[in-house]
Amino acid sequence: MSIEIANESGVALDEAALAGLARHVLDEMRVHPLAELSLLLVDEAAMTELHVRWMGEEGPTDVLAFPMDELRPPHPGGAQPEPAGSESSGIPGLLGDVVICPQIATVQARRARHTVADEIELLCAHGILHLLGYDHADAKEHAAMFGLQDRLLASWRADQGPASADVNGHSAASDQDAAADDDQPAPG
Repeated sequence: MSIEIANESGVALDEAALAGLARHVLDEMRVHPLAELSLLLVDEAAMTELHVRWMGEEGPTDVLAFPMDELRPPHPGGAQPEPAGSESSGIPGLLGDVVICPQIATVQARRARHTVADEIELLCAHGILHLLGYDHADAKEHAAMFGLQDRLLASWRADQGPASADVNGHSAASDQDAAADDDQPAPG
């Protein structure tokens, strides 16, 4: 699994842990092990520019997802996802880019009463699910996506041990409302 991280935000982060979480989410979602993912961390000015350009909305947002190969999530039987239009399964693809703004994550973490690392993990998992075709436009989609996001984060944190919850015992997985205006631009 190729996970490329570029931190252009000016905020120091545990990039190895973020890559580990991304790998965990992709493995749990049964994405081909040779698939490629890019995680980009940007400052508020860069996120504002992307938000206006791709979503037509003013101001910064917390996370944007830019899908590339339009991978479908696995079928209930556990088959590997495959690029849209592909005739054979097991072909790796370029998932796309997840762009996260740590400055916005910091504000949301305070509001949700958990750590910034927890919020960034939530946004990373959330963005990857968008790349895999999940959305939350209606109540049913919201319940499915956030339920899956919670399970993925809980299994990641269980694998990491008790240090993954903050001193107040909060975790991002239990704070669904923390991910405010996350967006996914239309594929194009």
